[in-house]
Amino acid sequence: MKWVNGLRALAIAAAGSLALAACGQNAEETAKGTEAVEEYTIGWTIYAGWMPWPYAEQAGIVKKWSDKYGVNIKLVQVNDYVESLNQYTAGTLDGVTSTNMDALTIPAAAGKDTTVVIVGDYSNGNDGIILKNGSTLADIRGRSVNLVENSVSHYLLARGLESADLAMTDVSVVNTSDADMVAAFTAPQTTAVVPWNPQLAEIKKQPGAVEVFNSTQIPGEILDMMIVSTGVLAANPNLGKALAGIWYETMALMSADTPEGQAAREAMAQISGTDLAGYEGQLETTFMYYTPQDALAAMLSEDIVAANDKVRQFSFQAGLFGQGAASVDDIGISFPGDKILGNAENLMLRFDPTYTQMAVDGAL
Repeated sequence: MKWVNGLRALAIAAAGSLALAACGQNAEETAKGTEAVEEYTIGWTIYAGWMPWPYAEQAGIVKKWSDKYGVNIKLVQVNDYVESLNQYTAGTLDGVTSTNMDALTIPAAAGKDTTVVIVGDYSNGNDGIILKNGSTLADIRGRSVNLVENSVSHYLLARGLESADLAMTDVSVVNTSDADMVAAFTAPQTTAVVPWNPQLAEIKKQPGAVEVFNSTQIPGEILDMMIVSTGVLAANPNLGKALAGIWYETMALMSADTPEGQAAREAMAQISGTDLAGYEGQLETTFMYYTPQDALAAMLSEDIVAANDKVRQFSFQAGLFGQGAASVDDIGISFPGDKILGNAENLMLRFDPTYTQMAVDGAL
C-alpha cells in the first residue's frame, strides 16, 4: 500500500511475540482506565491517508479541538509502523494509526482491548500483484512470489489467488523486505512480486511489468483507521470527541477545491517527503472517507463485517493470532448493531461509530 519509506510491513517476529490473551488489558492500560488523564499520546506513521494527523497539528486544528474538550493530545511520529503498534500494545501510546488487519493481529491478538474510533480510508489500488512474462493472474501458478510475508501484501495475494481459483500451495512465497522490493523485481530470477505504493508505482514502470491484480478488486478490505485503547477511551470519551473533531475538520479542508485545500495538501505532501503531484497521485489510489456521512455508512454496512471476516480467517490460518489461539473465533470483533465475529466474551477489537455519528449530527 501507500507507505512511504516502507512502513506498512507486519513483522513476523512482532506477530509471533505477541501471545493471545484470553482477557482484558495490561496493567498500564488498566491503570489508565481507572482514572481519566488529560494528556494522551497518539502515534502515527507516514502514509497518504494518515498525513492529515500531523498536518492538523501543524495547522493548529489539534490544539483547537483539544482545548474544546479539555484534553492534551500529543501526536508522535514513529518511524517504523510495526514498532508504533508494539508501543501502543505495550501502553506507551494511547492510540495509533493502523490497518484493520494489523489492529487485529498485533494489539487485539495480544489481549489489548482496542476501539476503532475512525475509519479513514481503504486501499483502492495501493497494493498490487505484478508479474513478468505473464498477462493474467493465472500465470502466477508455480512461481515464487516476493512479498512481505504475513503482511497485507500476503493477504492480497491470498485474495487474488482465490479469485483465480488458485490456492497458496500453487505458489511459493519469498519473504522480501519492502525496502528491497524494487531491486528484487529487477533480478532475473524474480517473476512475481506483491508490493505496495510507492514501490508498486516504481515497479510498474519497469520493462515487462504487468499488474494482474490490485486492491481495487477487494474494495473495503484493507482499511486504514485510528485505534484507541478501550480503557483509556472509556475513562474519558472526550478524547474520542476531540479526535473526531480534528479528523473531520481536516478532511473538509483537504478535500476542498480551494487555495486553502491545495495548501493543506501541499503541506501534507511536504511532511510525507514528496511534492503535491506525488501526494495527490497517492490519494488517487486511496479511497478517503472525506465526510462523516460516508464514513458512518461504511461503519454501519454489512460489508465491513464481511471484509473483516475474510481478514480474520486469513490471519488465523497464517498463525497471526499467536500460539495460544485454538480457533479463528478466539478473538471477538464487535460492530455497530450488536454484530459480533468470534468470541463475545473476549472482545478485543471494537468498531465504534459513536464519534463519527456525533460528527454527522453536528454534535461535536
